[in-house]
Amino acid sequence: MKLRVDRDVLAEAVTWTARSVPARPPVPVLAGVRLEASNASLVLASFDYEVSAHCEIPAEVEEEGVVLVSGRLLADIAKALPSKPVDLEVEGTKVTVSCGSSRFALAAMAAEDYPTLPVMPSTAGTVDAHDLAQAVAQVSIAASRDETLPLLTSVQMEVDGDRLTLMATDRYR
Repeated sequence: MKLRVDRDVLAEAVTWTARSVPARPPVPVLAGVRLEASNASLVLASFDYEVSAHCEIPAEVEEEGVVLVSGRLLADIAKALPSKPVDLEVEGTKVTVSCGSSRFALAAMAAEDYPTLPVMPSTAGTVDAHDLAQAVAQVSIAASRDETLPLLTSVQMEVDGDRLTLMATDRYR
């Protein structure tokens, strides 16, 4: 895999994607961000069996490929790079990140061990952001703050035709 990407775009995408990387993953590969270069884009993805993140950014791809690297380390490196184009190159089990006079070598993890990412369903409809925020604010006060039963700390959303219903409870409200 070999590609070139804008530093600011990469830093923002890696930082956003790495947010879902767990601090103490139960499986080492879950600490990684999956990078897939194809056509004229770089797809970044992370997954911890609860939350997944998926981001696609434009890139000049010379060689297509897939690699898995430490998400937090790549995010820290991307933020520290100078404002110049970033070159990413995979050679065996090593990922080289070059930008200006900066050069970093990262260990690649086994991408084939990474779990299959969930597929998002197609868009079923749209809701005005202000209306949704207002509805969530009205309902979320009934949700539990006690983490012992995580199910009660959430807001359930049901869609029935053109109607969206939000529900929450802490067993008392």
